[in-house]
Amino acid sequence: MAASACVVLVACACGPEKSKEATDTKSSQPSASTRAPEPSATSSATPRTEKPSATPTGVQPAPKTKQRAIQRYEQYLHALGREDIKTACEVAGPGAKKAEDKGFGPCTSTYVAVFQMISPAQKKALQKATVDPQRVVVRTPDKIEMPLEAVRSSATFSEDDLGSYILEYLKSDWFITDSA
Repeated sequence: MAASACVVLVACACGPEKSKEATDTKSSQPSASTRAPEPSATSSATPRTEKPSATPTGVQPAPKTKQRAIQRYEQYLHALGREDIKTACEVAGPGAKKAEDKGFGPCTSTYVAVFQMISPAQKKALQKATVDPQRVVVRTPDKIEMPLEAVRSSATFSEDDLGSYILEYLKSDWFITDSA
């Protein structure tokens, strides 16, 4: 139970940050090398107008669906397996903040301790872990429970190792907010 509480506490210490996808979004403006050539006075070519990009220009909210909550939790599990503090703290930020308010350290320093509690075999298994949608519990449209029994991996986890979590839809995506 101590490791599970530590994971939640660590996860809560970080606020929701922009995801890698959000920060990697590139401008929809084509580069000079891909634009249509400028017509010249001697050219008989008709100027072409560029079509608007189908790529969104701003950060769009994630879908408020069970499937997205599962995807987000799997993102967190894979981050645990890779010892990816940035992603783990981003997904578990609101829960980690609650833990920090109770006296635990910031998310980034707490997850260093959490990573040490997970065995190498468990870390490897978490990198490819999936979630069984049949075992996920939808409490409300904004709150979903991810029970330990829903995690499918090649390693065995107990409530003390990994635990069960609540994900809530906050602002624009799903975040771990508490243990279940």
